[in-house]
Amino acid sequence: MTTTETQTTPLLEMRDVHIAFESSTGTVEAVRGANLTMYPGQSVAIVGESGSGKSTTAMSILGLLPGTGTVTSGQILFKGRDITHLEEKEFEKIRGAEIGLVPQDPMTNLNPVWRIGTQIGESLQANKTVPSKEIPQRVTELLGEAGLPDAERRSRQYPHEFSGGMRQRALIAMGLAARPDLLIADEPTSALDVTVQKRILDHLQKLAEELNTALLFITHDLGLAAERAEHLVVMHRGRIVESGPSLDILQDPHHPYTQRLVQAAPSLASARIQTAEAAGHTAKDRVARSAQSGVDDTESEIIRVSHLVKEFDVRGARGKKSVLRAVDDVSFGLRTGTTLALVGESGSGKSTVANMILNLIDPTEGKIYYKGTDLSTLGARDLFAMRRKMQVVFQNPYASLDPMYSIYRSIEEPLLLHKVGNRKEREKRVAELLDMVAMPASTMRRYPNELSGGQRQRIAIARALALQPEVLVLDEAVSALDVLVQNQIILLLAQLQEELGLSYLFITHDLAVVRQTADDIVVMQNGAVVEQGTADDIFHHPQQEYTRDLIDAVPGLGIPLGGGAASS
Repeated sequence: MTTTETQTTPLLEMRDVHIAFESSTGTVEAVRGANLTMYPGQSVAIVGESGSGKSTTAMSILGLLPGTGTVTSGQILFKGRDITHLEEKEFEKIRGAEIGLVPQDPMTNLNPVWRIGTQIGESLQANKTVPSKEIPQRVTELLGEAGLPDAERRSRQYPHEFSGGMRQRALIAMGLAARPDLLIADEPTSALDVTVQKRILDHLQKLAEELNTALLFITHDLGLAAERAEHLVVMHRGRIVESGPSLDILQDPHHPYTQRLVQAAPSLASARIQTAEAAGHTAKDRVARSAQSGVDDTESEIIRVSHLVKEFDVRGARGKKSVLRAVDDVSFGLRTGTTLALVGESGSGKSTVANMILNLIDPTEGKIYYKGTDLSTLGARDLFAMRRKMQVVFQNPYASLDPMYSIYRSIEEPLLLHKVGNRKEREKRVAELLDMVAMPASTMRRYPNELSGGQRQRIAIARALALQPEVLVLDEAVSALDVLVQNQIILLLAQLQEELGLSYLFITHDLAVVRQTADDIVVMQNGAVVEQGTADDIFHHPQQEYTRDLIDAVPGLGIPLGGGAASS
């Protein structure tokens, strides 16, 4: 976007804004003394982890603070007018018409029983943007602007007929429908694949430039913020701790919290080696140690997938059956003690492959070998025993733990199922596992709702390690976490791999994380393997255009970092 330093009249000013919530234990101050200035056409990003106050700050501009939230002091000026304590009717005149919003989750922010066109039309009607008879035509134009092909037909469809990226485009169309002067985008692409994210953000930026709309991004992804915004505002525990031009902050962060954010952001890590070395875990180190011990682990494969095929029956119109080939002739090997990343966009077939390796679904064709043993030859009892060797850590730490089970019971469950030890021995093992994932022993008496997302994922890892497996399948295991917590879990996994000699199969669409963690990479597209090799080879010399697109789509990967980033 064009810089706007020459413009002297701010579009938005927040002056020493304090926001508080009333709770059963008293007043909780969520934002403390926020100051922010934006000019027409400018792009600004507020970054920080969950609970830092960034979304609360943004929602106060729209008068949409949840629950008991109120602005207790300070001023919010929009176009020179104080809007801090407007009546609801006054706010309704501004919302949409002058300040637009693209909310966070495209899956839940559209009404499932209303057509897409009806929902966009409602926002046009509410803001009296065009005469009623022109609304259908305007809806089609807006969806076309947002990059949806065949917009007229799409406007008659329901949200469940749209992919995540298409829903997000519909929300962008809604946010820009009334041509607002300011658009607030709250984590606008956090639920989307990197390639879809890039296309949507490119389009949003292009539209904003054409309309001279100022963009306020709310995100925890520092790479995305730096790439998309001229100006960064860093929030921590309700305070703005640093503010300035994006590149200046990235190359020379002053506040310790900003330094930690820059250091931890996967998309800003210039190489996987930085994180791996911090945990004493690199492919080169491992090969060197193997050579010293007389074992060449580059030759030994713990898992070999050979010509794997999976077909599903799909019912179409009038009950006609067709076959979907979800996995198409996939072959690769996981070397003992290393990390192999299986990457690709949603629908590429990577999770289906993982489920077949875990024996959760049967392959249509092909073989899976574990230390040379064909898993299809094993009987039920042997397969049950094999499950001890391969365990899984799922994507969502909020859904993978039973809310009715204590932490002790969650970790103990696999030990009980496999009849490992007596009660005293199991209790000792649970305490050991909690220590292994850096959680206090007292945690075993608590329940999942008492823990943060990062703590829950540590518990999920402890549970996966209970039966002393040799292979962990990590299914998007860090994608739901904030960047600092994500970094902690990545380092923990690297440390555990080093100490226990684990082999990891990492299922992910996030190539920034892959850069930090993987020794080998297998790239999947439309059910087939399009490229595979070592991580360094894939990143430095990608052979396929699809792989290059995946790498290019990682936000902020190419931003040069100064010495300040590395000094933390």
